[in-house]
Amino acid sequence: MFRDEALVEVNAGKGGDGAVSFRTEKFVPKGGPDGGDGGRGGDVVLVASSRVTSLLSVARSPRYRAKNGRPGGPRLCTGESGASVRVEVPIGTLVYDKERGNRLADMTEEGQELVVAQGGKHGKGNSRFKSSVRQEPRYATKGAEGERRELRLELKLFADVGLVGLPNAGKSTFLSVVTKARPKVADYPFTTLDPQVGIASVSDYQTLVIADLPGLVEGAAQGVGLGHRFLRHVERCRVLLHLVDCSPDGVTDPSEAYRSISKELEEYSSPLAGKTLVLAASKVEGPQAEEAAAALEEETGHPVLRFSSHTHQGLPELLKRLYQLVTESRERGE
Repeated sequence: MFRDEALVEVNAGKGGDGAVSFRTEKFVPKGGPDGGDGGRGGDVVLVASSRVTSLLSVARSPRYRAKNGRPGGPRLCTGESGASVRVEVPIGTLVYDKERGNRLADMTEEGQELVVAQGGKHGKGNSRFKSSVRQEPRYATKGAEGERRELRLELKLFADVGLVGLPNAGKSTFLSVVTKARPKVADYPFTTLDPQVGIASVSDYQTLVIADLPGLVEGAAQGVGLGHRFLRHVERCRVLLHLVDCSPDGVTDPSEAYRSISKELEEYSSPLAGKTLVLAASKVEGPQAEEAAAALEEETGHPVLRFSSHTHQGLPELLKRLYQLVTESRERGE
């Protein structure tokens, strides 16, 4: 299962109390104070990791509490610091403070860490307060409470290629053919309700990370259907592959389908609409589909690549073109 949103509560550990103690050894009548400091409370830390691809596990265990620091002891013994809690989140996770609404971080790199709740400071033992005028301090300080906060986590997938198109444009079938991903495939719309990610081999040493995203509907930019949940994932993709069903059985006219998707991308975000886009006619398996693809190319003024996921015709050429554009995007630092 896939989850791209989660609410979590994090609670750092309390600092250990300082100790009040006096040295009482034989033949040392005036040993003086020797109470040690307490240990520091543990932190709660988020870690970006490629080992997780969804916020599902985080959402299932929404409360994280680090260990408290241990109190100090006699003979200047410092208490043990509390163990921190490290929570792995997918690369691409946005972290927000739920109460204030501000964004704390964008976890975009493998191994990136963010302390979301800092452990409480340790208490000081009475040995810390010894001075020439205060030779027998009989007090110590308490450890401070750890930070506590609620977070809202939001995942934006990272992928080389994001598949966009109306429901039933052939995105899931395409992904299942060119990668080992197994998204749900059927003859009715909205078979993809959650993003699916797969890795396609272009050659022996060249691969593409491709994301099959839920189908867009009119009004998605205003939140209709899956709306913003879908469009936020598209923002992370380097290249968009816009699939248009050109088969005779297609429900929507290809030109109308193209305009509908382009409109939603533009209304959601101008930078998003300006991303590198490859227009491809899917399900091209006969002369009628070829004619529809040619008409789409003429009307839009964009080159239209043709392919069929069932016969595999045109797929190698399409993947090579996508890899070329992704490479150029990386070189530009996009």
